[in-house]
Amino acid sequence: MVRFRQEQGADIAARDALLDAALGPFRRLKTSERLREGRLPAAGLSFIASAERRLVGTVRLWSITAGPARPALLLGPLAVDAGMRQAGIGTALVTLTIARALRLGHRAILLVGAPDYFGRFGFSSAQTGALRLPGPSDPARLLALELVSGALDGASGLIAATGRLAPAEIGRRRSTTMPDLRRSRA
Repeated sequence: MVRFRQEQGADIAARDALLDAALGPFRRLKTSERLREGRLPAAGLSFIASAERRLVGTVRLWSITAGPARPALLLGPLAVDAGMRQAGIGTALVTLTIARALRLGHRAILLVGAPDYFGRFGFSSAQTGALRLPGPSDPARLLALELVSGALDGASGLIAATGRLAPAEIGRRRSTTMPDLRRSRA
């Protein structure tokens, strides 16, 4: 039996192993990763699927802007264990994240993915033509779903990360941007 729940800290190692197996060694080189690196996922929007105490699916949503001052979420990566890909786990994870994002008051979700797969959930490129990612991408794979009608009307410009910084990133940024105010008194 497959169970779905919020991701917990204890899931991270298994989640990363699943992502490496499902998406390959170059997964961190993708343009959409630029919007995730050094950030925490959006609060309450990271889910896993497990079967017999083994992590078999994962998805996260990340806080972004779809152009200036237009809050949205970025879905991904979505991954399912190779032996479980025909069990409907990916569909269930996407459906769960959309429902939870809507319940939490979010207005739109973007992703970079296969239109044939994500179209069944209502994602399309109809409102992403004037948006651009921070790196190379195929415009036909930049998809969006409005959770609130009109949320992406007129959206244009650079998609940017806005999520909470991960703790390690906070420390790194402080050490590189804050002057050292300690002075030796000789």
